Amino acid sequence: MKLKFSLWLFIVLALAGCSSQPGIWGWYVIDPRTVAGYNNIRFLLNGFGATILLSLIAAGLSMIIGLMVALPGMSTNRWISFPSRIYVEFVRAIPLLPMLFWVFYGLPVVLKSFGITISIDAFWGAIITLAISDSAFTSEIYRSGIQSINKGQTEAAKTVGLNYSQTMRYVILPQAIKRILPPLANQFIYIVKMSAFASVIGMQELTRRANELVVTEYRPLEIYTLLILEYLILVLIISFFVRWLERKMGSDESK
Repeated sequence: MKLKFSLWLFIVLALAGCSSQPGIWGWYVIDPRTVAGYNNIRFLLNGFGATILLSLIAAGLSMIIGLMVALPGMSTNRWISFPSRIYVEFVRAIPLLPMLFWVFYGLPVVLKSFGITISIDAFWGAIITLAISDSAFTSEIYRSGIQSINKGQTEAAKTVGLNYSQTMRYVILPQAIKRILPPLANQFIYIVKMSAFASVIGMQELTRRANELVVTEYRPLEIYTLLILEYLILVLIISFFVRWLERKMGSDESK
């Protein structure tokens, strides 16, 4: 309810600005009643597809990498767990933007030194960066969720003859997923917002299109206001879907 109220308040204030101080406000650039405004809105909205696709692929890869890092990290053998801990601490310490530049500009050079010639475009450069950066946090979410399951579940699985992989697949992970769904959803929202950094390497997502429109229209306030509204609506839709998924999976254990 509070989110809906905040959204409506934001819209009302924006519309109020449209009708006042014509010398200051320039809402005509995103006014759907004019041809130019309508075309500008369409141009901005066309970035939704790239943002959503980028976020979905990066989130999927992040969940896979995070699980591959989390499982060895919980081993009692230090030789197995130590590389996982190093990976998590190293990746978490690197800011997203420098990592993005390194992957986009530096990774092809590193691969070429090993005899692998490959070019990374903006789309896949952003996906690789977001997946790696987020996987360290996803790994910790998996670890905390798995360790929250009572050890009696593992012991019971052993008594019926299940090995480690079967225990994880059929007993531990199904229970852990229900508990880690909310933090995983938060990480997905984080990826959606951080996808804006892909604009600096030329990817045509929401922020890049807004930047290009600002260069041509010289109305940053109005255009970036619409950009914020686009991200707000996108995050609200994701949050609504996550709440629905939690109810379907029974993730709310307080009931």
